[in-house]
Amino acid sequence: MRLKLVSLLIVLSGLSACSTTEKPSNTAENQSGQANTALSQLTDAQSMYQAALNRQGADKIQLLYTARDAAITEQRWSLLETICFELESTPSVDQIQNKLYIALAQEKQGKSDRALEQLQLLESQLTLPEHKAWHQYLTARVYASQGMPKQAMPYYFAASTISNENNFTVADLNKDLWASLTQLSSYALERFNRGSVVQQGWVNLALYHQVYLGAPVELHQAMNNWMRRYPGHPAAEVLPKKVTELVQVEPLNVNRLAVLIPLSGANERLGDALKAGVLAALDTHPLEQTLFIDESLSAAEISLKLSEFKADFVIGPLLKSNIEKLSTAQTLIDYPVMHLNSFEGERISQQHFFFALSPEHEIQQALERFLTAGYQKPMLLAPNNSNGQRLVEYFNQQWQRYSEVKPQVGFYAGKDDMPKTITGLLEVDQSKERIQVVKSLFKQEVESETRSRSDIDVIYILGDATETRLIKPYLDVNVSTFADRIPLYASSKSHSKQIDSTDKGDLEGLYFTELPWMLDGQIKQHNLRQQYERLWPENTDISQRLFAMAYDATSLLGDVKQLSMIQGKRFAGISGELSIETNGYVTRTLDWAQYKNKQIIAVELATEQPIPLFMQSATGINSAD
Repeated sequence: MRLKLVSLLIVLSGLSACSTTEKPSNTAENQSGQANTALSQLTDAQSMYQAALNRQGADKIQLLYTARDAAITEQRWSLLETICFELESTPSVDQIQNKLYIALAQEKQGKSDRALEQLQLLESQLTLPEHKAWHQYLTARVYASQGMPKQAMPYYFAASTISNENNFTVADLNKDLWASLTQLSSYALERFNRGSVVQQGWVNLALYHQVYLGAPVELHQAMNNWMRRYPGHPAAEVLPKKVTELVQVEPLNVNRLAVLIPLSGANERLGDALKAGVLAALDTHPLEQTLFIDESLSAAEISLKLSEFKADFVIGPLLKSNIEKLSTAQTLIDYPVMHLNSFEGERISQQHFFFALSPEHEIQQALERFLTAGYQKPMLLAPNNSNGQRLVEYFNQQWQRYSEVKPQVGFYAGKDDMPKTITGLLEVDQSKERIQVVKSLFKQEVESETRSRSDIDVIYILGDATETRLIKPYLDVNVSTFADRIPLYASSKSHSKQIDSTDKGDLEGLYFTELPWMLDGQIKQHNLRQQYERLWPENTDISQRLFAMAYDATSLLGDVKQLSMIQGKRFAGISGELSIETNGYVTRTLDWAQYKNKQIIAVELATEQPIPLFMQSATGINSAD
């Protein structure tokens, strides 16, 4: 990291040599001597800055410059920002370069809104190629820091093209550009495969990376072709190392699989569902040997069984308490592992991954759908318990990144509390009170119609299947007939194959997210679905979902290394479209479905990455369209 910072320092300092305003120079020998003596006694950025505050003129400016460089080397980003603000008051300073330093400091501190504002103000003032390249690079970093690699790429490409055409380097640009580029899907990459030769070179490198990773011979040949096609490309200096790393990446060779699941006690039924999913996947992906181990055993007992079995890969445990038990004992530290739950503790190995049926994935997907559709005032209905409160809090935190409007939230304690919660949120009770007042003023009968509030434009239900079927009729009768029908959405908790077998009518029009496995017609493995229903026709919804998770966890063993290295790579599973984040967590994108004419149909709903609130006023937001 220190070497990278020194590189950053050299390049940024080089901007001064190319700028139209020169740094002040000390022409008097005594001034130069004083400055050199002062510098020899100061060893860190803070002391240099404090000393500069007690100086005047060129001596002060020289010390501030030195302090600024030292702050970058020391990664003192808050101090760097302070030093730059001090330099702003000096007319002889290159103000554009100094403001780029400020934007850098702010971005490094996570002040993305301030950094973007600073960069926007600079945009019309840029003349030097060095300034333009750094401006584009820092803008790209702001977008990338917000989880928006697609929006970041045009700025990265511009920075790379400018620096390449003008024969200078921008510290960390290649590394950061590649990190964002590899998060894109092959479809998004193809849409970027145009523009400058530099841009096309980057895109084709990423496409080869996706297509041939895990196939060493083909990858090596593709990389050689790339180097012949794009001589002198800015990625060339890091490519030899990258080629070596990529060629060495081969799919995991798993012959002996150990599976840690509950095989006894209160959770044995869940373990049975997981075991069935693993065995079903092994029918199409056979291994030499598979060992099922009861995860409730002690860490020492599990360690002994794994050692004797000589496992190549471990799936499980399911329960968080057992993940923590084995993590504390470091029982699994030498094995690649796909845990079947999330974990609040520290990830002890880069070979460890976490696969959970997390409701937060669905909430994020629904939130992005609402923003894509232009909904501005959502209403959330959730049970008044710890789970409901957690999910509502998660939605609120994410929503506030993109909108100043606060969602309306209603918690219900039970069946009897639902009507009061809904009528209160929709302000139907206030409408009824106004009707009663009007009626009391007239002796004859007054025709009336209650009105609900009109600002709510989407409703999201976070209840289970039974609760959703109770809530939906209340919403139907309490939304004003004068208002447009409010779209209703729900999570997969609202859907039950068991209940739906006899009752779908009450949920007409409701959209919900769901595992493909739980939707008729969405699974390509038709024989698998038919066989499952023949063997376990009465299985509960949770058993079916766990079956799908275990099936996918086993099926993606050969892809897990590639998925973890390529953020844009996806695995089409029966539990959703899967990818692996840099922290080792498997994320899911589920299917959309709707209740319509007493049937459940799959629907395609447009969903895009939303733009954070502080960026929404930004001009010139680029895309690959």
